[in-house]
Amino acid sequence: MTARVLVVDDVPANVKLLQARLSAEYFDVITAMSGDEALAICERAKCDIVLLDVMMPDMDGFEVCRRFKAGPTTHHIPVVMVTALDQPSDRVKGLQAGADDFLTKPVSEIALIARVRSLARLKVMTDELRMRALASRDIGVTGGEREALTEAGRNGHILLVDDRPLSYEHMAAILAGEHSVDIEADPNAALFRAADGNYDLLIVSLALVDFDGLRLCSQVRSLARTRNTPILAIADADENARLVRGLEIGVNDYLFRPIDKNEILARVRTQIRKKRYTERLRDSVQTSIELAITDALTGLHNRRYMETHIAGLVEQALSRGQPLAVLVLDIDHFKLVNDTHGHDTGDEVLREFALRVRKAIRGIDLACRYGGEEFVVVMPETDLAAATAVAERLRQRIASEPFPIQQGAQGIDVTISIGIAALGGNDDAASVIKRADQALYRAKRNGRNRVVPDAA
Repeated sequence: MTARVLVVDDVPANVKLLQARLSAEYFDVITAMSGDEALAICERAKCDIVLLDVMMPDMDGFEVCRRFKAGPTTHHIPVVMVTALDQPSDRVKGLQAGADDFLTKPVSEIALIARVRSLARLKVMTDELRMRALASRDIGVTGGEREALTEAGRNGHILLVDDRPLSYEHMAAILAGEHSVDIEADPNAALFRAADGNYDLLIVSLALVDFDGLRLCSQVRSLARTRNTPILAIADADENARLVRGLEIGVNDYLFRPIDKNEILARVRTQIRKKRYTERLRDSVQTSIELAITDALTGLHNRRYMETHIAGLVEQALSRGQPLAVLVLDIDHFKLVNDTHGHDTGDEVLREFALRVRKAIRGIDLACRYGGEEFVVVMPETDLAAATAVAERLRQRIASEPFPIQQGAQGIDVTISIGIAALGGNDDAASVIKRADQALYRAKRNGRNRVVPDAA
């Protein structure tokens, strides 16, 4: 996977070295010689990943990283600090500034490329979600950008997979001050527990006895329920090659033993922050999808969804030789309700009506608000006689129970008219709806508060 990588360093030789390494792997490389230049490039959405030197004049890498992560248009861009600083306190400072990783010079070429590729994959996924979430703003759905800037990455639910008591007890004690930690010493049970636990992070030891920790990471990535759960691998100092492999199969981050308290806390916070951000993006996208197909007042599907979905139901019924019925329902004299009691009361009636319709039909039936006070119910595997019985039962339920209005303070009588049509061999979706609609008009002409099946 390729990506546009921004290399930020005030030393030309360092820039050229990283540029050559990355270009050889077909990454698109752009460069900046200062923090201000780098910020300007990223604000124009010109890069996917930033490789950032720490020791720069005017503004050091820590401050540049903090500004990246504080900006609403740049906080999601992965930042890898590449520096000669090699103390745990330096790594922690970089991670606390928001860096996704901290690589110490001289950097292994294999490790560098694996890390960039790993972050590029995650960036592509995040970009797609952000694009959809940002598009949702037009219909009033927020994408979680504001929350992302204040998210602390604490109070996470973590599963720690490690079969060394001294190791997992040490890590659990460190993490317990900020997170809820479950320990799983049996790697064979870890996958099932991860799938059932709704965890914010999995911490997996690669030094499991008689079990390949990378195999577990791969299995986690293969399951739909855990595919998006971040993984932090814990490795011994001589396991560089396995870590590179881990990044290729989907490990999000790693940490070498001996475990530094501040570093593991910083890396855990980073992963939890990212997970919560992507979850907010997914929720935003899901909400926008629901709004696009749902009537906001009644909670039923809207006309657009029905017109798209009914075609498939009709085609399926015709191909299988199965019956299908369509009901078109209209609330009688609804204009009088609005004129007498006001539009707020009319809305209450519509919501209550939708609730009663839901209770009267099956899960496989499709109920939609067609427009105004008119509704459509599509009933697969249902012939005209059965649909007529359902419609009559619904009509009686509507007429026999007053509708509560003004938050239950009063009740008014409501009746409905229903037209029904059954799918014929020469029908398509439009024709069967039209025949049900014509039956509805006959019900209205004949006095309302009645069910009229199509005569065809």
